[in-house]
Amino acid sequence: MTTHQALGQVMLDIDGLEISREEREILEHPQVGGVILFSRNYESPQQLKRLCDEIHNIRIPKLLIAVDHEGGKVQRFRTGFTELPPAGVFGSIYDKEPELGLKLCQTNAWLMATELLNYGVDFSFAPVLDLNLGLSEVIGQRSLHNTVDGVTDLARAWIRGMHKAGMAAVAKHFPGHGAVKEDSHVKIPVDNREYADIKLLDLVPFARVIESGVEGIMPAHIYYPKIDPDNPAGFSNIWLKRILRDELGFKGSIFSDDLSMQGASKIGGYGQRAWSALNAGCDMVLICNHREGALTALKSLHKHQISNVSDMRFITMHGKPRLSGKKLKKSKKYKKAVQKVLALEHNLTMTLQV
Repeated sequence: MTTHQALGQVMLDIDGLEISREEREILEHPQVGGVILFSRNYESPQQLKRLCDEIHNIRIPKLLIAVDHEGGKVQRFRTGFTELPPAGVFGSIYDKEPELGLKLCQTNAWLMATELLNYGVDFSFAPVLDLNLGLSEVIGQRSLHNTVDGVTDLARAWIRGMHKAGMAAVAKHFPGHGAVKEDSHVKIPVDNREYADIKLLDLVPFARVIESGVEGIMPAHIYYPKIDPDNPAGFSNIWLKRILRDELGFKGSIFSDDLSMQGASKIGGYGQRAWSALNAGCDMVLICNHREGALTALKSLHKHQISNVSDMRFITMHGKPRLSGKKLKKSKKYKKAVQKVLALEHNLTMTLQV
């Protein structure tokens, strides 16, 4: 039986291919607002559709369902889905033939979004706006390009593709992960640059996609001591409220990166991490692969007032598929998009006719 309530501000994960009785009770908690899926939650397109339908039927409004599905090494669903190339492929094409690179990037994003929406996933945490400066251990080919203009142009094309499919976009990792070597999943990265340097480089793509209407942004678990010596970006009032909201004018949803990552560890326990991220300006916090931590955060937040503003922002994150079911598989546009993306994987880029 569904119940009507505002979406909460915690996104968490589930263990397997279907929802257990315990997980259903957790997802009914008023502070839960969404579910993030991983490879362990996927067996087949049909199973994914059943799982998403079950999650969406728990609450009114529906819980948000998200996934990291960028392409390359970060693609959670594979069998039954088109194998997507890493984002850096489009940067390489863009360098030789800019218009071709942009068109293929948009087609790839449309295909990614269309396939996910077809089975009930609301959005993917994409695109990556970090510059590939040859430093980051975790970004690399997940980056679209190594220049401000390249990242901006390709990110806008990516977002257009998602929007044409009916999916909201989430740009990450604000204000930029490309200038640090360390992986914030396992280390605590520190970026010692001055704000003026970050503003002229890393912040530019974020500012431009905000102007283009991106719906979501995910901040990085990186310390920028010249700007805020005490908090990583995702826990910083300075970065999220003063810079992202006030200076850049972003009005959409801010999703924390996973609070289970090492980059968030200095903030405190899971309850403190959730409170700190929400108070700093996040609309929804992610807690992945740590059930005890998620339960601790939910218990800690039982008196935290759910923001009406955040709840309104979440409305734009629900998927609105343009093509689905049998219509999708029969669509000439879909078949053509699959051919183009698969051709990229087989190094046939220059023979494609866009």
